[in-house]
Amino acid sequence: MLERSHMKLRARETFNKEILMKTKFALLTMATLALAGCENQAGGGGGSRDQIRIVGSSTVFPFAKAVSENFVTSGSFKAPVLESTGTGAGMSLFCSGVGADTPDIENASRRMKASEFELCQTNGVTDIVEINIGIDGIAVAQSNDGPSFSLTPEQIYKAIAAKPFGKENTYKKWSDIDASLPSRPISVYGPPSTSGTRDALTELIMEVGCKTDPATKALKDSNKDEYELICHEIRTDGPYLDAGENDNLIVQKLKSNPNAVGIFGYSFLEENLDTVRGIAISGVQPDYDAIASGKYPGARPLFIYVKKQHVGVIPGIQEYVTEFVKAGTRDGYLVKTGLIASPEATRTAMLEAAKNLPLLKKDELK
Repeated sequence: MLERSHMKLRARETFNKEILMKTKFALLTMATLALAGCENQAGGGGGSRDQIRIVGSSTVFPFAKAVSENFVTSGSFKAPVLESTGTGAGMSLFCSGVGADTPDIENASRRMKASEFELCQTNGVTDIVEINIGIDGIAVAQSNDGPSFSLTPEQIYKAIAAKPFGKENTYKKWSDIDASLPSRPISVYGPPSTSGTRDALTELIMEVGCKTDPATKALKDSNKDEYELICHEIRTDGPYLDAGENDNLIVQKLKSNPNAVGIFGYSFLEENLDTVRGIAISGVQPDYDAIASGKYPGARPLFIYVKKQHVGVIPGIQEYVTEFVKAGTRDGYLVKTGLIASPEATRTAMLEAAKNLPLLKKDELK
């Protein structure tokens, strides 16, 4: 009888232990799922991160790097992971989805396109914040040892277009375009098709040169595809050389080839004035005041795009954006690295945007 009581007691203890173990397991599972849910507010697939991930423009890269270095001095956050992918490739990565395995911020040397916004929406990136971080100029430059000359948008267009005004490009020397230009081979190092600098080049300079011909200009309304082919397509027969996403590489090529011309962001020109100089476009030199005032034909705004769905999940995103905007003021440290400050009204609006993170809308884009 006593033995039977002990057996019942042991059975009850075993049962209670099993219940306790199952309860603990259930609680642990619930906690794990809750944690995963918090981490995956930045979206499913990639787990969590404690560093901001940034991709995009090679032009914006030096500014983003400077901001990152100052951002970590407080000791509150780790240094962001930066990749110079080019604006177009960066947009593809940024818009690939939401989650810790996707970028938080996209650097852009031109504005997001409506088609890119749609790609983001399709992949679940529904909350995008646009921040204008300053102004840059597309500098056309040459070695200080090369022959000094100036150009117009039309002359640049004729030099690098695949079909200037609809005809095959047969220009081999600058003097073939205009007798006042040097009798030197056309050799232009420029950005690749994935670059925001290339997009800005076609819009701000090539299109301007292309539209000097009334018949070609009229195509914009009558045959848009033909217009873009004639005005935007860059020649591939040798005179234009795709130098990749590294603007510093173009500067190096100019140093070694005094007859060449390079096209890159103004900040790279300013950093290398000991060896290269800007080429005036329509009589305007690419310098700080001319770009800031809009007088220089190649002036353009620079942007960063923020995935708002990651804010509050990946640490430090909003603080980083605020640091970027503050660093771009007229007396900020980014101006010393070649950024041109936006007008005061724009900077004030961007400080508010960094604080409130208003969402970008498709109808604001083209």
